[in-house]
Amino acid sequence: MNWENLQKAKQALEKKFGTLPRHALILGSGLGGVIDGMTDQEGELPFAEIPHMAKANVEGHSGRIVVGKIGGARVVGVQGRLHFYEGHPMEQVVLLGRALALAGVENFVLTNAAGGLNAALAPADLLLIEDHLSCFMPSPLLGPNEPRLGIRFPDMSGVYNSGLRAKLKAAAVRAKVDLKTGVYLGITGPTYETAAEVKLYRGLGADVVGMSTVPEAVALHHMGKKVAGISCVTNLAAGVGETTTHADVLKGAAQAQDRMARLLAEAFPLFESRS
Repeated sequence: MNWENLQKAKQALEKKFGTLPRHALILGSGLGGVIDGMTDQEGELPFAEIPHMAKANVEGHSGRIVVGKIGGARVVGVQGRLHFYEGHPMEQVVLLGRALALAGVENFVLTNAAGGLNAALAPADLLLIEDHLSCFMPSPLLGPNEPRLGIRFPDMSGVYNSGLRAKLKAAAVRAKVDLKTGVYLGITGPTYETAAEVKLYRGLGADVVGMSTVPEAVALHHMGKKVAGISCVTNLAAGVGETTTHADVLKGAAQAQDRMARLLAEAFPLFESRS
């Protein structure tokens, strides 16, 4: 990871927004409307105006950063993300998350659109990620280690912070939102899964599968930041449901967007407590 590039990205964030909030929300495919509902917005910054940051090109990822309030708590909202399958190196995929962390963000909520592997899940369900499987995706920590970011061999037994997960579960009760729990499996994409792959993934213990989140979670955990993950089940994977298109994914996310917004409006105020 190029330290100088990270510093330039960090400085661009600070120049635009001053002192950044302690909390960040990164939204996956079709979930960007959650940010449109933020109050007291302080402006926006397109990805293209951040040094060494590429544009977001996938439908459902507008590629901008907004600072405002969710549930009364000040939050950095990231509308969209970069993906490994677009041809970006992992260093580019995790650059924005790392820059936000260097600029003072402590708590990260990573959301995504995911395919359901568990037959008990249905489209538009929300699932709190308790752990992930990353063996099908290159690590963002490959290459020389930058000791100013973290240690060479980070422990991965608690990537998804137990304290943030407990607060999200409490928020779900307050918001009257059904929040499932399970394991997320990250793949490179851009193809959806074959029926044989789905059978394999289910046998490994995965509940949902997607093409994002894992690189950011690993990179942020490497830096000692608190991470939580929420998957929106937008479709049922091959062998569980019918064939899948990106339009299906966006439709499923849209159906869950209101409940995601209600959940986060209850959660971020709870994050304000450092306990």
